[in-house]
Amino acid sequence: MATKDAKNTKRLKTFDRLAFLTTIVVLALVVFTRGEQKPDFGIDFSFLPAVYSSFNAITAVVLLFALLAIKQKKIVLHQRLIYIAFATSLVFLLMYVVYHFTTPETKYCIDIPWKRTIYFFLLITHIILAGLILPFILLTFNRAYLGFIDRHRKMAKWVFPFWFYVAVTGPIIYLMLYPCYNH
Repeated sequence: MATKDAKNTKRLKTFDRLAFLTTIVVLALVVFTRGEQKPDFGIDFSFLPAVYSSFNAITAVVLLFALLAIKQKKIVLHQRLIYIAFATSLVFLLMYVVYHFTTPETKYCIDIPWKRTIYFFLLITHIILAGLILPFILLTFNRAYLGFIDRHRKMAKWVFPFWFYVAVTGPIIYLMLYPCYNH
């Protein structure tokens, strides 16, 4: 048993390094998409915000079901739902990067002060938390995947609410920005 624990501890270090590397790559991609010069591939990607926001909403719903599953001790169901949440988050991220890499930024156009305040509060907290929580989502997953369940539980208790917040606020931000898109 000690050999397995040592092997998994070594694997965990490797997986954690991959989590940080993945985070750096993702954040670099997101920052890179903010450039003024946008390539023209001859494809109109203006449909993507509705689609990737839907994937964010699906992630939020799946995360809720994953939470309910684990509360009911349905571990295999919980695992499957988390895999689905990872998949929907990955699809979201790919579409988000494609859209922002190819399409000029949409500026918030509503001039009602309280709406602007809510919009920018949600946007700023969403962006900050999305960047900060990504490595912790991956680290939490690594602990469960490699059998460090106690460590996984400790992390998941505080990681889950932030992941859920990011998944919920994404579609809300899209809906608030919807009137500002060129339709």
